[in-house]
Amino acid sequence: MLEIFASALSDILTFQHIGYMMIGVLVGLMIGVFPGLGGIAGLSLVLPFLYGLDTTSALAMLIGLIAVIPTSDTFASVLMGIPGSSASQATVLDGFPMAKNGEAARALAAAFSASLVGGIIGAVILTGFVLVARPVILSFSSAELFMLSVFGLSMVGVLAGKSLVKGLAACGVGLVIGSIGGAPATGEFRMVYGVDYLYDGIPLVIIGLGLFAVPEIVDLMRRDRSIAGNTGLGAGWFSGLRDVARNWWLTLRCSSIGAIIGAIPGLGGTVVDWIAYGHAVQSTKDNPRFGQGDVRGVIAPESANNAKEGGGLLPTLLFGIPGSGAMAVFLGGMVLLGIQPGPSMVGTNLDLTYTIVWSLALANVLGAGLCILLAVPISRLTLIPFKLLAPFMIVVICFASFQATRIIEDMVALLVLGVLGIYMRRFGWPRPALLIGFVLATQAETYLYQAVQFYGWEFLTRTGVMIIIGLTLGSIWLGVRSKASSSSREELLAEEPAHAPGLAENIRARAPQLAFAGLMLVGFVLAVQDALKQSFLGQVFPLVMASAGGLFTLGVIAFLAFGRVNTPAAVDAESGIGTDEDPPERSMLASLFWLAALVALTAIFGFFIALIVFFIAFLQFRARASLLMTALLTTGAAGFVLTLAYSLNMRFPGGLLQDLYRLPWPFS
Repeated sequence: MLEIFASALSDILTFQHIGYMMIGVLVGLMIGVFPGLGGIAGLSLVLPFLYGLDTTSALAMLIGLIAVIPTSDTFASVLMGIPGSSASQATVLDGFPMAKNGEAARALAAAFSASLVGGIIGAVILTGFVLVARPVILSFSSAELFMLSVFGLSMVGVLAGKSLVKGLAACGVGLVIGSIGGAPATGEFRMVYGVDYLYDGIPLVIIGLGLFAVPEIVDLMRRDRSIAGNTGLGAGWFSGLRDVARNWWLTLRCSSIGAIIGAIPGLGGTVVDWIAYGHAVQSTKDNPRFGQGDVRGVIAPESANNAKEGGGLLPTLLFGIPGSGAMAVFLGGMVLLGIQPGPSMVGTNLDLTYTIVWSLALANVLGAGLCILLAVPISRLTLIPFKLLAPFMIVVICFASFQATRIIEDMVALLVLGVLGIYMRRFGWPRPALLIGFVLATQAETYLYQAVQFYGWEFLTRTGVMIIIGLTLGSIWLGVRSKASSSSREELLAEEPAHAPGLAENIRARAPQLAFAGLMLVGFVLAVQDALKQSFLGQVFPLVMASAGGLFTLGVIAFLAFGRVNTPAAVDAESGIGTDEDPPERSMLASLFWLAALVALTAIFGFFIALIVFFIAFLQFRARASLLMTALLTTGAAGFVLTLAYSLNMRFPGGLLQDLYRLPWPFS
């Protein structure tokens, strides 16, 4: 064994190996900063360059890229409120409020330090479990994987924010949206209503950007100030380092959670940050401010999502079973290099396995260190007037959303889900609950059908299932206990007047909230009607989820209709919308108009022409910028997007103009 360790170390600690790893780290950093791309795009870009490289150098480049993307995608999540990837969505909840409070540098430093620790812990756990993990992973069947999905759903009680009832209803919305498209058991198409775009379901990147990025952009445009207001950058990255040191036990726990969840094939990295975030909320007792800028809400998901990369290598190396999309591309890279995953990776190729594992740890150190060095200068973006940043952010999320399926409907779906996210934010419907429901819908349904088919309902008596049921019940108990001081009804209703109002008074005071809840209820009813048209196996999951979501929504409506009136008008305290003199609908719609305008222009003229027209119009009529500033910013944005599209071989959305005429690139 010592000889194997020595061989692996000698391969890693060479100038050539570290040099290629640094190339991967730099490429991953550039790709991770751009929201919506993630590891799949980065690895796909690097694969053609692997031909002719020796095995260890090629693996060094791949590992460097895998390690840094979950770290660098934090820039967009913290600075702009845009989820950099599916693995950094939970970071938005506290990272972006910290940026708005002038603590962007602190949030970034804490995130990168936690990512560094998480990556190293993931590699350490992987080192220790390479030999013993094989039987453990093989023991997980569809029954245990289904219960793990249920365990993930148990986090909804923690992520529900101020209202458990609204949280459960929002989770129901996510589960129903996640059921759109083909049924796993029968292949029947559900809730597509003849729309071709819906046959494959709605991509996760569209859900994340629509629910989190669009509402933040609209709100910041409405406020018309910089992201961080008039405050400075805060104490900088030294403060963030101290935060991680003070919360070392939380960092260690969440890193372990990330490594374990990442090692389970099929669960993937889309849920691990939410589970870690929920654990942080459950286990924090001293003055928590989660959702308002608590640094522990940044440390927990960031340490978990980097550790999960180490865990994800276990099934990839030992069984050839990728745990995520990025690992699937990494598996393709291994095959391209002539490496066959399987038992040989813990036998004759054990030294290569440890080379991969320890390269991951070293790449995390290099990547996190580089990001920490860039944290303070990049965080100065939060001090730029938002009217100058807004067009860049709108263009970025539209371009990122289009990469989901490469059709214009991606941008239309982004706009529709953005409106949903805006009103969920305004009326206090927790968006994380919807997202976790969406993420877990397909795999929960698939694993349930498989478990019942293979084991019958006796699968509930399997040892592993019973252990996970115990963990789930414990999670629910912790979530309920954390809300024991305030009931759901008290959280739904803000301040109570001395008198008990009548139904008519409540309807007048809460008409917008009731209308929104009513639309949610209509959506559940339509889902139930569609489910009843399917076969038994195709209808069970959406029927149960839509029925439960509808009942919770009825509970929300009942509280709104018969409870006491909020003072002032019922609004989401987080957003502050509705508390200005400017009517909220008018200010929101005026801000949303610009996103809709870019989508409409793209549908007519194609994305690149629309980008130029949009930038000029926004900077002249909305930002009131000078002609010189307008020309410089428009040229910079066009050059950036052209460079990105050319280097990553990415397509621009086309419009009617491209359908009618053959145009040269980039107008094609």
